[in-house]
Amino acid sequence: MKKAVIIGAGPAGLTAAYELLTKAEDIEVVVLEETGALGGISKTVNYKGNRMDMGGHRFFSKMPEVNEWWEKMLPVQGSASMDDALLGRESSLQPGGPDPETTDRVMLKRHRVSRILFDSKFYDYPISMKPETFKNMGFGKTIAVGLSYMAAMVHKLPEDNLENFYINRFGRKLYSMFFEYYTANLWGRHPREIDASWGAQRVKGISISAVIKDVFGKAFGKKDRKVETSLIEEFKYPKLGPGELWEVTAAEVEKMGGRILMNARAVGITKNADNVITSVTYEKDGENVTLDADYVISSMPVKDLVAGMNDVPAEPAHIAAGLPYRDYMTLGVLVPKIELQNKTNLKTVGDIVPDCWIYVQDRSVKLGRLQIYNNWSPYLVKDLQNTIWLGLEYFVNEGDEFWNMTEEEFGAFAIDEMVKLGIIRSKADVLDYHMEKVKKAYPAYFDTYDEMDKLVEYLSSIENLYCVGRNGQHRYNNLDHSMATSFEAVKNILSGTKDKSNIWSVNTEKEYHENKEVK
Repeated sequence: MKKAVIIGAGPAGLTAAYELLTKAEDIEVVVLEETGALGGISKTVNYKGNRMDMGGHRFFSKMPEVNEWWEKMLPVQGSASMDDALLGRESSLQPGGPDPETTDRVMLKRHRVSRILFDSKFYDYPISMKPETFKNMGFGKTIAVGLSYMAAMVHKLPEDNLENFYINRFGRKLYSMFFEYYTANLWGRHPREIDASWGAQRVKGISISAVIKDVFGKAFGKKDRKVETSLIEEFKYPKLGPGELWEVTAAEVEKMGGRILMNARAVGITKNADNVITSVTYEKDGENVTLDADYVISSMPVKDLVAGMNDVPAEPAHIAAGLPYRDYMTLGVLVPKIELQNKTNLKTVGDIVPDCWIYVQDRSVKLGRLQIYNNWSPYLVKDLQNTIWLGLEYFVNEGDEFWNMTEEEFGAFAIDEMVKLGIIRSKADVLDYHMEKVKKAYPAYFDTYDEMDKLVEYLSSIENLYCVGRNGQHRYNNLDHSMATSFEAVKNILSGTKDKSNIWSVNTEKEYHENKEVK
């Protein structure tokens, strides 16, 4: 029997493990997970009964294969969730689906609300053409935005950096208001230093013109509208957070005989003279253990993968060593109330603002995004009717002043920013808080990234190595993209295909995952 060693028990790694075990009878599967948690950056942290989603994960895909996979693991709800029942709120249900009040293995349907907090006012994300938008901006700023956008339509800039990419789609004025500072805060680099391909992947098709088309499409009841993925209004979400999906998947993998080794960090990849991997070495409990390997599916950061590999030529070694990442810290904060007012017509428990997350564009703070876990799933919050469970998200670099803060120091800093933004009145309002850190959460598109094609060529030349997932490909993939890379890798293993281009091409075409049709 052949052996597949899978590095990483996140979405890509566990998807690969499940697919191999269900589609091949002669392959032994061993998964190595560096941490003590399943799901990678899609894990869910349970703190005293309040659950934290690392980064906020909307489950939406235009890929039938992905949607069928999710439905198999977590069937869509057939009865109202707790908050919908309390409010008498209509929800999208699936006939015969499970009841979230009586079972945990269920996917909820949630209403998407994401807004920008700028100058103490809320703006839709992406920017909409609603009267409220123009009212918030004021007459003078609205005219300036319109003129700036028209100028950008007439004079296109070369898209050789992310700044020009945004200006071409939104105009310089709107870019400076809503993209420039947030992007610099997210990456620690000015947008003009970042490769434009990041924007091409993350805001595919999103522009002022796309928003206008969508507005008129709705107004005139146009059928077969194409809706950009960033404009979707409903998404799926596991009852107990995204980590639940991977905990369920891991249980299925083990049920089929797969082994998942936790706290097992891959430290060495050994290749023979024919450039074929023969073994993987991992460290667990202070000891190194070596596994023979016929196939290696890696979702670990490319930088670390190459660093742990023998006989790597100088050029790919240099490129991999220079690949940058952005790390992530979040503070879960439990409060009895917040000062942000719900001025929408959307009903919520406690009449809190309906946002899943809020993009913070205030230049006086370092806070990047604010999650309101109550709105993701009522089951993430231990006491839904009397508390609000928030996630304050900060983008940092491992080893910087934020990363090195104690929980008390980070808590004090973040809570002070909540007060400054008017989210709460004082730090005395805080009932409890909890800090989490995630390394290499965001693969970045600068430094040696512009030579990534050469590294991909080298990695693809290793016959039995398959790089999958966000960090495995150093690509800012969505959840479904990460899963799709594993679907492709398993297909290649089973068919004996040596060409890896199908795996690396996921989420690179302009139209891929860009929109869905609304009938």
